[in-house]
Amino acid sequence: MKVIILGAGVIGVTTAYYLAKQGAEVVVIDRQREAGLETSFANAGELSYGMSSPWAAPGIPKKALKWMLMRYRPLTIWPLLSTTMWSWGLQMLRNCNEASYRINKSRMVRISGYSREALTDLMAEVPIQFDQRELGTLQLFRSEKQVISSKVDQEILEEFGSPFRVLDREGCIDAEPGLKHVSEKFVGGLQLTSDRTGDCRKFTTALASEAEKLGVQFRYNETIKGLRHEASGISAVMTENGEVEGDKFVCCLGPFSAVLLRKLGIRLPIYPVKGYSITLPVMDGDAAPQSTIMDESFKVALTRLGDRIRVAGQAEIIGYNKSLGKHATDAVRHVVNDLFPKGGDQSKIEGWTGLRPMTPDGTPILGRTKFNNLFLNTGHGTLGWTMACGSGRAVADLVAEKEPDISFDGLEASRYA
Repeated sequence: MKVIILGAGVIGVTTAYYLAKQGAEVVVIDRQREAGLETSFANAGELSYGMSSPWAAPGIPKKALKWMLMRYRPLTIWPLLSTTMWSWGLQMLRNCNEASYRINKSRMVRISGYSREALTDLMAEVPIQFDQRELGTLQLFRSEKQVISSKVDQEILEEFGSPFRVLDREGCIDAEPGLKHVSEKFVGGLQLTSDRTGDCRKFTTALASEAEKLGVQFRYNETIKGLRHEASGISAVMTENGEVEGDKFVCCLGPFSAVLLRKLGIRLPIYPVKGYSITLPVMDGDAAPQSTIMDESFKVALTRLGDRIRVAGQAEIIGYNKSLGKHATDAVRHVVNDLFPKGGDQSKIEGWTGLRPMTPDGTPILGRTKFNNLFLNTGHGTLGWTMACGSGRAVADLVAEKEPDISFDGLEASRYA
């Protein structure tokens, strides 16, 4: 069986690896020169098993209006003349209720919990180093109102068996000693103890090397133009260098999945939500974060990756725009300077921007399509790194006609029919 994987980000590479392990002949096609150079390149670095929640939640519309008025705003919406953007936004608003939130959350937790197990197994199989740590995520609260609001999250975490600890100011400092320098700026926190951290780009390139050892062929610098289909299904991928034939095909193109598959009559509600990050070298290890801190006020994550600090956040709805303007990273710069002013060398900041493939209900789109040999592994939003190993292994099993370990109920594109 020859399987063609579209996309060499962390989703495409994990899918390729798990298929190769099952004996498939695998070809991965990507327009970049190496694996992991788009959304996987410089994300927050957090493996957020405990924080796998949809953005569409009760109260979010009201909060969104408040965020857009902040100086260092977590959310910016550009009113584009785009029916795709407004349709996606309306679908998201329809999911901002308690019933939808619980359904979507349960689907996301199903994937992320399985992904934690899959990554644990994978790390035992292959010697991959990616600056990984297992110290959890600290959700930091700057006000008592945020502490009170977190009780709803605690109930949901208990319901789905996600371990956590409620911390006062001193507890936060015990978990993240670097915060002792700014103790007056927060009142408490919620620690998700099962979360991990790690460099997604390092993981992706290392796993790509392991996949090559299993016989996976990577065709880089090759732009995908479309898919050739016949009555029996998809027969080939059309690229700028010609056609690549296969028996089965898996689309792992993130925000570009919707663009490609629209030509086949497959309409996926995936929209590119732009995010930003900065990376800076650690200057004082004791004054830097040890794991991941999520600043609840600014929706910015700060993560320790070896001798570097990654600071990521913001949500900008502006279509397929990847420009990095002069003040684009002001919000993430502000947060690292506010919480860890002595931790990193801010004279050596590297900025980055990427497009998150967001669905309106937060859940990725996995599994079958109307073509019997075309499969999906896309739409993971901000949780592609978190869910990569789980969704990659589950989709690989489905493609290989092996019973997956998790149910695909509510995960396939048919839920939008």
